[in-house]
Amino acid sequence: MSSSTSFRSHRVIIASLFLPNSVIISEGSGKTTPDKPKPTSRKSSANNSTARELNVPDIVLRLQNDSSKPAPLPRPKLKSIVDDLRDRSRKPTADQLSPVSENLNPFSKVNTANNTPEKLSRQASVDSSDFQVKSPPLTYRTPSHRRLRRTPSRSLSRRPDSVSSIVTAEFHIEPNAHCNGGLKNAIDSVSLNASRPQLKRKLWVGTLGVETDSWSPALRETTSTRLKEGGYESEVVWVDDAVFEGCYDEFCHQVLWPALHYAVPDAPKTKLFYESASFKHYVDVNQKFADTIKAVWQEGDVVWVNDYHLMLLPQMLRTAGVPGPIGFFMHVAFPSSEIFRCLSVRDKLLRGVLGADLVGFQTASFARHFRQTCSRILAVEALPRGIQLPPEEGIATGDEERGRFVDVGVYPIGIDVGLFRERKKDPEVTEWINVLKQRYAGMKLIVGRDKMDEIQGVKHKIQAFQTFLEQHPEYQGKVVLIQIAIPSNPPRSPSLAQVNSTLTDQILTTVSAINSRFSTLTYQPIVFLPTSDVTYSQYLALLTCADAFIITSLREGMALRSHEFVVSQEDKEPGEEGVLVLSEFTGSWSFRGFRSCVGINPWDRMGTAKGIHEALRDDCDASEKVSKEEVAQQRRRRWEELLGWVEEQSAQKFVTGFLSRCLRSWEEHQRGTGNHESVEILNKARVGRVLVQWSHCNKRLVLVDLEGTLWNRELSKKGSEFDVENEQLRNAIDILRRLSEDKKNEVWVLSGLPVKGALSKLADELADVGIVSENGCFLKTRARKDKPAQWINMVANLNMDWKSSCLEILNYFSERTPGSYVEEREASVVWRFWTGESNDECSDRQWARRQAAEAQNHIFDSLGERFGLRIIPGTDSFLVLPSNISRSTAVGAILHPGGPGNAPLTGRADFDSGDEWEFVLAVSSDEKLLRRLNELDSAETCSTSGKGTDAKWRVEKWQSVDLLKAFAGM
Repeated sequence: MSSSTSFRSHRVIIASLFLPNSVIISEGSGKTTPDKPKPTSRKSSANNSTARELNVPDIVLRLQNDSSKPAPLPRPKLKSIVDDLRDRSRKPTADQLSPVSENLNPFSKVNTANNTPEKLSRQASVDSSDFQVKSPPLTYRTPSHRRLRRTPSRSLSRRPDSVSSIVTAEFHIEPNAHCNGGLKNAIDSVSLNASRPQLKRKLWVGTLGVETDSWSPALRETTSTRLKEGGYESEVVWVDDAVFEGCYDEFCHQVLWPALHYAVPDAPKTKLFYESASFKHYVDVNQKFADTIKAVWQEGDVVWVNDYHLMLLPQMLRTAGVPGPIGFFMHVAFPSSEIFRCLSVRDKLLRGVLGADLVGFQTASFARHFRQTCSRILAVEALPRGIQLPPEEGIATGDEERGRFVDVGVYPIGIDVGLFRERKKDPEVTEWINVLKQRYAGMKLIVGRDKMDEIQGVKHKIQAFQTFLEQHPEYQGKVVLIQIAIPSNPPRSPSLAQVNSTLTDQILTTVSAINSRFSTLTYQPIVFLPTSDVTYSQYLALLTCADAFIITSLREGMALRSHEFVVSQEDKEPGEEGVLVLSEFTGSWSFRGFRSCVGINPWDRMGTAKGIHEALRDDCDASEKVSKEEVAQQRRRRWEELLGWVEEQSAQKFVTGFLSRCLRSWEEHQRGTGNHESVEILNKARVGRVLVQWSHCNKRLVLVDLEGTLWNRELSKKGSEFDVENEQLRNAIDILRRLSEDKKNEVWVLSGLPVKGALSKLADELADVGIVSENGCFLKTRARKDKPAQWINMVANLNMDWKSSCLEILNYFSERTPGSYVEEREASVVWRFWTGESNDECSDRQWARRQAAEAQNHIFDSLGERFGLRIIPGTDSFLVLPSNISRSTAVGAILHPGGPGNAPLTGRADFDSGDEWEFVLAVSSDEKLLRRLNELDSAETCSTSGKGTDAKWRVEKWQSVDLLKAFAGM
């Protein structure tokens, strides 16, 4: 495989439980319905976009300016709320006994004669995430008779007559209602770009989402061929219906989904959570995916496994012998270890995920929970960057000598902002905006869109809105909440089905009470709309007209509908933008860019009502201390900050960031295991090749590590850095003096030690040698005729208040780890948690490593993000220092044209000016520094780390002194 970390040259295999497209068997039709044409690149205009690219409802497609499409359907005459109520007063029906039965759909869709429930159930309402649910319209009857339905899952859609085998049948291909819409649109954003597609080759692997037991082998083969070769780039995984039912409906929905969202069910309600009888079906489905991917995998492919349905798949692929990059991304939340440990199959799930090279999550808290869960359940070493598996865990991948390292990262998903703006330009969207402005003239409009389940917090939202109307009677008759309801998939378990039905009844009862209490002849405060009653254009119009958008999820990942709301507000006048009211329990809230919205705790009804009031507040009800201009400026500032983050964290960045990091992680793991021997050892026999070039250069730069290369200091006792009379240190000084005496050489020593101690002695005796202290925190310049040597503080502009808290944490762990101690330095801290022999079988060392992992996680979680810290783990110690400082930044300052004294104090190392050196010799164990120095044509890099390396040469530590003597002519 190519060493390039760009995924443009690789094919990406995207494993998701459901394919983007499904196959529908034509019933009673003698004519084959043609499937969609092969997709083309996305155009710059929304009017020229194909249905597959935009994935929009049929009614919108018929309104596109394309002569090949049918003429638009006649739209019914729109009525105002007053007309609707006047007509009902003339023809009273039993449905008008309560305000719940009023159908106040502002789009007047379900009132038309042509839109029967059967037709409405076949109309798709799609957006960039989960707006593609198909459902019959909601009928607002008495709550006890209310049945909320959704297009059933594959296992729920069986019919009694489907037992007979379907040998040959006519079928057509349409978008899959169960597909992960956010992932699909993110992939399309980087693959359907007409000018420069970043993802040129891809292959979806998943199920169709329909029953297939009755399909003949010939029909299955025809379907597979059509989806793979017909422009859909899809490989079908064929799973028995009963197996799929146990996996998807039982284990995924009734075991994993509640656990991942902090909703552990009680034993009397479901035995599946504790007995996990359906886990066997879950294993079977994952194995089917592994077999399918193994059959189509080619050299150079990148496998991207998605979501909690396929947590076992990465390890299965490793066991099956797939050697290439494998990434796993969790699209939902990941709970605390105290929740996940309740699962009886917790070990198998975690080990399955750890088969990947990279594990991605939506937020830092989800990633932290995963690391801590692995540490506490599997007893592995959890580091801020990922999980270090012991040697026995690497047998499946050939890493049994060193063990595997699994990267864990944060990659928030976003929306395709450019495509969303194109969709907003549709003429029908503008028409519906005008309708909504006319219908709700003089009113404040609050919009919400959520699934009807416990996790989305719809009940909490309705109750908080009632409290808001009670506390602020001035808004009664002036504010309307339009709630788009996405029906939840009903489970097969009677007990859980009863729970969902009870929740629906509670919500509708509350809605009925609020509407009965606050409604007037021309006003109803809450309007419920099912997704079948709202087309995508109407949804965009609602977002554009909304004065506030409210999300009250009790636990959720990235709420992409909030991103859509932010972008939809950009056409409004400055200061009139809508306000986002966002639950603190969503993944979006955890990012700094979303702190400009109104944050709420959905469990706090009074606080949520206060948040609604803050979002709707304007010059009419502002306090005397806040002027109209200040309110408008605050709205504008909030919206601009939100828009900036949404544009930055786009769908394109999500895909490119994850895939690029997955490739880079795999390559790093390969270098750390199998390619170590491929780098030649620079010993006395080979050094002559380099010395020939060295002797012909007049301007040479020498960069050499002090510890581990020139000086192996004693680490078993504290304070060894002050042992300045050490014999090895004296020999190191002699070698450096001999190198610096040659006027062609500029010598720099790289060290992690503090300024005081050994480095002070070095500075006193070798004025012509530059010194980097504390891994780049301090630099001592070389003495020159016109300027004496001086120490430069590279962290002078940084906040160092974190040190006291960090020392307190490390002292706490030192008291509980025998033999450990803390080294406090000026701008960094080192904890040496083990000072004995490096024996992996030693129980005391294993305990010390677990303590170190806990300490690192604690420091990173409490101080890392707030102060911008990074942690560098070592074999028996780890270092804490500011994230913008490293030996690479220090070398970048050394290479600065004006010298380190004129270089910026902090920032990315700039090696562009290194070409002025005719020869650069670097002997170091810092692999990142050596990798950067390889960018210079004149660099000869030598690694002393003993690990896989990108350096041109590798040097054994015990030979590094003799090597430098050869360059010094000793």
